[in-house]
Amino acid sequence: MTSEELFDAQARIKTLPNEPGCYLMRDRRGRIVYIGKAKDLKARVRTYFQPGGDPRPFVRWLPRVLSEIETIVTANEKDAFILENTLIKEHKPRYNVQLKDDKNFLSLRIDPDEAWPRVRVQRKKNEGKGRKFGPYHSAHSLRQTLKVLNKHFQLRTCPDHVLANRTRPCLQYQIKRCPAPCVLDIDPEEYAEDVRRTILFLEGRGDELVDTLREKMLAASEDLHFELAARYRDQIEAIEKALQRQQTVADGDVERDAFGYYREADRLTIQVLFVRRGRLEGARAFSFADQEFPDDEILSSFLNLYYNAGNTIPKEILLPFAIDDDEAQGFEELLGELAGHRVHIQTPQRGARRALVETAIQNAHHSFQEEHSREERTLDLLEKLQYRLKLSTLPRRIEGYDISNFQGRQIVGSRVVFVDAQPSKSDYRHYKIRTRDGQDDFGSMREVLLRRFRRVADGDDDAPDLVVVDGGKGQLGQALAVMEDLGLHDIQVVALAKSRVDKSGFDDHEVTRSAERVFLPGRKNPVLLKQNSAERFLLERLRDEAHDFAIGFHKSLRRKQSLRSSLNEIPGVGPATKRDLLRHFGSLKKIKAASLQELQEVSGVGPATATQIHSFFHPAPTQDP
Repeated sequence: MTSEELFDAQARIKTLPNEPGCYLMRDRRGRIVYIGKAKDLKARVRTYFQPGGDPRPFVRWLPRVLSEIETIVTANEKDAFILENTLIKEHKPRYNVQLKDDKNFLSLRIDPDEAWPRVRVQRKKNEGKGRKFGPYHSAHSLRQTLKVLNKHFQLRTCPDHVLANRTRPCLQYQIKRCPAPCVLDIDPEEYAEDVRRTILFLEGRGDELVDTLREKMLAASEDLHFELAARYRDQIEAIEKALQRQQTVADGDVERDAFGYYREADRLTIQVLFVRRGRLEGARAFSFADQEFPDDEILSSFLNLYYNAGNTIPKEILLPFAIDDDEAQGFEELLGELAGHRVHIQTPQRGARRALVETAIQNAHHSFQEEHSREERTLDLLEKLQYRLKLSTLPRRIEGYDISNFQGRQIVGSRVVFVDAQPSKSDYRHYKIRTRDGQDDFGSMREVLLRRFRRVADGDDDAPDLVVVDGGKGQLGQALAVMEDLGLHDIQVVALAKSRVDKSGFDDHEVTRSAERVFLPGRKNPVLLKQNSAERFLLERLRDEAHDFAIGFHKSLRRKQSLRSSLNEIPGVGPATKRDLLRHFGSLKKIKAASLQELQEVSGVGPATATQIHSFFHPAPTQDP
């Protein structure tokens, strides 16, 4: 197909099946740009190319962009939902809404079947057994909940391997935030009661819990158990404060998610409100750009991705506008299987449910405006940086590089990435230096940049708008030499040097430091960034992030080497035994301190091996002749 030819949509529509499934739209470069689902593939695709002229703006550019529409037939519409979710995650089409990895959806989990249950933070959908509570719309709200639980409900917070190996109570016991089941004789029934109250609190059944605690407080007071009564009193106050922060928005105990939707052209925000037992427990906003397709398709696709990402599936889902009835029915069936209970999708038109949806819409509008304002501030910052560093393009993607070593050993490099002035941690990378034996920061930086930008030169990766290397003119020269060797002449490179102590101030009582210096290609003197400027803060943050990332990797390698060097010297200890020891004790220090009997309790460690390990770390004293 030449650039002048248009995609013959009508001819392709004639060949499409009247079956449920997914359709994949490819552009002229063969890339999948949109994935949709339908009960009737032919009927759905036909709606994009109405002969009478569809007024929706995205329709006009489809024939100019597309080269093919592929279809995958499924047995039913529920299977089409599942397939759409899989394909979008795999291909990440430009015009589909995208959700981040499900590790970002925070929940709390507690397993009542454990000997001494504790509350854990959960980031993944199928992580561990037990009751799950959430999702929490932010890490801050989750931390606030944990703070209340740790202070007033007093369940253990230590991991299992610490619980199994403690010999005396920790600080949490000293400050009365844990009963120390690790070493003290605790009544299991009393601990189980604390677990039950914790679950009631996490379920949002605060009123019921307060009534129970008030009865227990009065009974303890009458029995002259004043310390126990004071504990119940503190729990009641904490729960009542939490209840005051939760707005009552609906009657009844039904769990609901209410969705709001706000759009301007190709940009939109979807807001979800979490309602549990009639109270608004949290909210979360999702913003998207380059969304050309219809609202009902976008919302349907978003719901599919959202609930398949590990989020709690409530019994009611309230939408701001209707999606296709057949799609809604298939989606209800799919969500019901995932959740283990019936799910109802509704588009309320009046009453309390509609008022809740209107609140979600208002929040979506507000989040949209906040996002737009944030983008304007980011754009202003990047334009200032572009002006100060004389850059030819706006530095939307910045990559920072640093080298770390310890006395010339274990040399490592790091790459951190900022997109629109914010860290993009999924793009961070570590590098083990392979070609340098001693301390050679210049050569190490050259190796890291060669390994990174050779992929750019080969067309396997995209180039950043700006590269920032940690150091002065020498490191800048290495970076420029790499770009020259690879034939990459359009990548902008600068070097950020740390501020220096002003020598003229040595005799003064206060030490003064120079400004941060940025070295530019072809310029003798560095650019000095003002002390409190936003552009200086951005570059410092990038440099510090790269430094910390490299140092963290370096420390990890040193710990592993130290651990391997110690355990590898013990006869009869292989990889499986090392793994069992670490899983049981948690650290090399505790392995060294373990008694012979404790070593024999490790799964996979027999008496002979335990004796070898214990003798290695506790050699018998030598006898004088």
